Amino acid sequence: MLDMSIGGRSKLLQNIGQHLGIDGQSAPDINLKLNGYLLLTKESGAEQLIQNQRLQTELGAQIDLLSPAKVNSMFPWVNTDEIVLAAYGVRNEGWFDPWALLMAFKAKAQSLGANYMNGEVIGFNLKNTAQTDSDGHNIQTCNEAIIRQSDGTVKALAFGTGIVCCGAFSGAVAKSLGYGSDQSGVRSVALPIEPRKRYVFVFQCNDGPDPDRCPLVFDTSSIYFRPEGKGGNYLSSLCPIEAEEPSVDNLDVDYSFFENTVWPQLAHRVKAFESIKLKTSWAGLYDYNTMDQNAVIGKDPYYDNMYWAAGFSGHGIQMGAAVGRAVAELIVHNKYKTIDLTRFGWDRVLNDQPFRELNVY
Repeated sequence: MLDMSIGGRSKLLQNIGQHLGIDGQSAPDINLKLNGYLLLTKESGAEQLIQNQRLQTELGAQIDLLSPAKVNSMFPWVNTDEIVLAAYGVRNEGWFDPWALLMAFKAKAQSLGANYMNGEVIGFNLKNTAQTDSDGHNIQTCNEAIIRQSDGTVKALAFGTGIVCCGAFSGAVAKSLGYGSDQSGVRSVALPIEPRKRYVFVFQCNDGPDPDRCPLVFDTSSIYFRPEGKGGNYLSSLCPIEAEEPSVDNLDVDYSFFENTVWPQLAHRVKAFESIKLKTSWAGLYDYNTMDQNAVIGKDPYYDNMYWAAGFSGHGIQMGAAVGRAVAELIVHNKYKTIDLTRFGWDRVLNDQPFRELNVY
């Protein structure tokens, strides 16, 4: 996971023109801000933070451990009550505009000959073969997706190789492929990926931290915040507890969640945030892996011509570049060559062996 994130940041994002530039056009601007990450922890998380920092450093990340006094010295606006330790990413850490990066990927792909179509996968044409499994059922193949296009027309799209990278709806696509419906075999297991709604809030605080020096801060409450451009604007979000997961039937924002949960925690950590003005907000869907909150990446266990990259649970844009390269290697070379992502494969889902990361933000 660290290799995927480190590689994506240092090798792609800081050399965006080299990798995603198009002849005759200006290099893409993804508004990359390398202000660093600041992770705060209480006593209960200190030992795990130390272990994480040790591993991250071994893999090439530059992460410093800070005492509360050092945090106050560097970031005097942070209330360090109950904080016993912090980790500060001082190099290759920050944020960028994910939509701008996505559009840069799309434009580059189109310049190389890729074609895009707008539509919804509503099913697949699964065909029986003469081969049977151990239970005597015909083994099926899949070379055709049924697409409802943006104008409402439905068409079959033939493919030789398919990659399921459908975000929050990957679990539903897996169901269309038969997963979770067979009585036995690999397709008797459902893919544990479902949509989870998350809110993002942008607020203004004229007396807040200097946007040129403020890192992205992960609080002990699991809230994060960072500057959003200039003008005293900040962006913040928080995952709700399991028992309070909002409905995914719509993308309406629950403003009481900000008023009652997010704002009090912000004001506790940064006194200036006691006086803020909510400017805008939106909601989106995570592709949430309910088993271990990690992605399912690699070759499909049933269909020889299909591959998966889904269930990133909020980390997709961070790992996307490395995962795209890895899946391409798997298709072309039938093995990983740059980063071995075998542990993220379907086997752990089929064997019910969660691959959990500690201290996930």
